[in-house]
Amino acid sequence: MSEDATSDTVHIKKDKKSRKHKQATDQVAVDNVETKGEKKKEKKSKSKKTPNDACEVVVKMVVDDPLGDGERRDKKEKKRKREAGDEQNAVELSSVKKEKKKRQKEEAEKEDKPTESGTVKKDKKKKRKKGEENGSTETDGPTRISDSSKSSAAVSHPTPSDAPSATEVNDFLTKHAITIHTPDDIDAVVPILSFSQLAIPSGLSSAFSGFKEPTPVQACTWPPALQGRDVVGIAETGSGKTLAFGLPALARILSSPPEKKGKSTVTTLVVAPTRELAIQTHDTLFALGAQYGIASVAVFGGVDKAPQVKTLANANKDGKITRIIVGTPGRILDLANDGVCDLSRVNYLVLDEADRMLDKGFENDIRAIISRTLQGAERQTMMFSATWPEAVRRLASTFQRNPVRVTVGSDDLTANSRVEQFVEVFDDVRDKDSRLLERLRSLSHKKISKKGSDEARILIFALYKKEASRVEGTLRRHGYDVGALHGDMSQSARMEALDKFKTGETGLLVATDVAARGLDIPNVGTVINYTFPLTIEDYIHRIGRTGRGGRTGRSITFFTGDNHERALAGELARVLRESGFDNAADGLKSFPMTIKKKTHGAYGAFFRDDITAAPSKIVF
Repeated sequence: MSEDATSDTVHIKKDKKSRKHKQATDQVAVDNVETKGEKKKEKKSKSKKTPNDACEVVVKMVVDDPLGDGERRDKKEKKRKREAGDEQNAVELSSVKKEKKKRQKEEAEKEDKPTESGTVKKDKKKKRKKGEENGSTETDGPTRISDSSKSSAAVSHPTPSDAPSATEVNDFLTKHAITIHTPDDIDAVVPILSFSQLAIPSGLSSAFSGFKEPTPVQACTWPPALQGRDVVGIAETGSGKTLAFGLPALARILSSPPEKKGKSTVTTLVVAPTRELAIQTHDTLFALGAQYGIASVAVFGGVDKAPQVKTLANANKDGKITRIIVGTPGRILDLANDGVCDLSRVNYLVLDEADRMLDKGFENDIRAIISRTLQGAERQTMMFSATWPEAVRRLASTFQRNPVRVTVGSDDLTANSRVEQFVEVFDDVRDKDSRLLERLRSLSHKKISKKGSDEARILIFALYKKEASRVEGTLRRHGYDVGALHGDMSQSARMEALDKFKTGETGLLVATDVAARGLDIPNVGTVINYTFPLTIEDYIHRIGRTGRGGRTGRSITFFTGDNHERALAGELARVLRESGFDNAADGLKSFPMTIKKKTHGAYGAFFRDDITAAPSKIVF
């Protein structure tokens, strides 16, 4: 073969070689494009060849390639290197793209604008949709959390870390002469010595703003009351009993919302012996519940019941739901019998001043009222009293379930130790008017008071309505701005006089024993007993209008020894000596020191309490 032929053969081989190489390169490019398309559809950034694609290229090269094994090995080696380089470049390119997309996504989130990348847009839409769902959940969340916090606050107690030590508890109980009787099935009561230990909804803390610490009866009755247990509280007047049962009442209401939205469901009932005490308790509970949309209604006799019926008939009152009724026994039972006062859902019952209600002959009314409420374990019953006589014990054993009994001081009625007591004995009853004017001058009391005045008020007690009216007229003639409070006045006039006295617009108030119990009148510095009351209990309640809330006070008693007073001299001397005022008792030595047999307020001296134990179950 000639050199030209050999040269042509070489050129032909080179041409074939270049064509084959070009075909293989083109095929690789096509495969890479197809692979990238598939990867895009699957949202993957890597572009790798599948094993099948590689095999297909190799097969084509083997079939079409007429070259020797050595050259084929060289070609394969070069191809592997080229493919490895392409793959590395593709991985690097994919990493760069990922970083770029990440930066675009972050910038888009910061600027709250959509990015150019479709994937980022979809991710952002998903994220936004998820955020909206989370946002709606968070919007609903606080309401539920708030409700649950209220519910837990209603029944929670101080945590062990917040609870006082055993030494602090013993010192507190000893200092205030407190006795706590607990049933066998519960742990000992740990008093709440600081308001910070009281776990209640924050809004209720406004009730004790301005007070440093709970009163003894509050400290010991709040823990069991917030646990839902029945409680009996025995304490002197002015000891903070209204908040002792008021805070647990509101906490219980907040933990049990009405069954139907906007529907009035009365669940709390407070029974009080007098109109004035009922109105005072109503005002306190109404102020506490207003921030939560909870309303209280006061019902009492002596006024037209039509407005009270109208109020009870309305589900809402000024946008609030009526959940509390406060009233006197007679009017509550009257409205219940008329069908306008539904007590069937009452699960929190309070009997305030229980001993006085029983003394006034309200026992049958009270029993009829209780029979209309929820029974047994469904009802929590709170009973507060200044004394613990047999009649009150019998009532408690009938309607309460293993109550915790807290006694501050003694079970018997005792005078407030913070009230300084003076007794002035008269030989002639006609000297009392001049002595009263003299005492007012010695107390430097201003004849005309201004509303909001901080001057200590003076409360003058008369025995009869006519006497109160006469004393009021005497003081007016001597230039004093004075108010009156007695049974011959209309309810509106009584409330007006009481409001003026509370605000300081009137610094003097002449009242009968209708104002002797339960009323919380601020800043009463002195109580004057113009005529001694019919019982020693009323005397103690009268002087209890001063020295309230931990303050000190003064009482001045005019004693003549006429009529009923002579028989009560021995009882008065005993109270004075027990309170540490022996000098005041010395002025009574001219009178008999015998102690009259105690009589019942409704049945007189012929009353005998012969029921000494709870009723027993009769099995047939």
